[in-house]
Amino acid sequence: MAAAMPSPSPVFVAGTGRSGTSRIADIIGEHPLIHRIPMETRFLVDPGGLRDLADALTDRYDPTVGEDALRRLSDFLTVRVPGRRDDRGKTVPELVGERRYRDAVQQLWPQLVAYTYDEAAPAEGFWDVDRPAGPFDPLSRRRVLPRYFSDRGELLGILRGLIDTLFGGAAADAGKPTWCEKTPFNLLCMEFLWELVPEATIVHIKRHPVSVLASHLAQSWAPSTVDGALAYLKPVYHRWLTWKNTVDLTGRRYIEVKAEDLAADWPGQRRALFERLGVDDFATPSTFQSHKLTRRNNQFDDETREFIREALGKVIPAMGYE
Repeated sequence: MAAAMPSPSPVFVAGTGRSGTSRIADIIGEHPLIHRIPMETRFLVDPGGLRDLADALTDRYDPTVGEDALRRLSDFLTVRVPGRRDDRGKTVPELVGERRYRDAVQQLWPQLVAYTYDEAAPAEGFWDVDRPAGPFDPLSRRRVLPRYFSDRGELLGILRGLIDTLFGGAAADAGKPTWCEKTPFNLLCMEFLWELVPEATIVHIKRHPVSVLASHLAQSWAPSTVDGALAYLKPVYHRWLTWKNTVDLTGRRYIEVKAEDLAADWPGQRRALFERLGVDDFATPSTFQSHKLTRRNNQFDDETREFIREALGKVIPAMGYE
């Protein structure tokens, strides 16, 4: 009798955006052992999230920096995340369990706060301390002194506990031992993600940069002109490549795949992907299909395409394309 495969590591999916991140996250999450967190959670790597807090309570600490970071994280977790809905009308708390989310966030603050106190509110209205603007003016405001963590690992352990509770709990609800989270700009935050979840595997999906740019032009959140899209994308590529050239990824849990390769030999590439993730092959309902990837090929005339290729320059071969 064959031995059961060990539980796979958690997975982060990364890419430039419009490179296949959603599709590959869906595929990974269709495996019987891996639960996809069904929407971008954003609070790990976005401004005001866990990554900013980790720096603010360690290397960048002073009371003002720390309080600002904690205030932004509080707004992120209690206002922005619960208020943002995906295309099905769901929020992150609903997808990971509302009670679980609320309890985990509530339990986070005492671990991060050293002291709270009330500061007299600055005068408004008459600009005079003894003449408040009206009966509704606050007399004081709550101030927070966050903890300083000389041991960054202690803070990361606390933040990791939040992830284990939210993502691990959602995976357990789905009857799966581990999870997959996708946010495209995980691409630029790999060191932090490995700090937070050292055993995680990061799957970086690439697509030809010209096709990526073409797809950006159709998005409401991206610039709608070629020049604008180049201004948006070139720094992303350059920052990623600059970082990659400074690190050795050979010993890391890092998987780099091309969307075009996945589409050209889907069963074989899927099998290889799952093998590298440490799980048995599984015929997922979702696939990569060549005709969907190539529909951008004729979006530009020859002159525009050549302009884009010249503007991207060394980015194209550096990303593994000719």
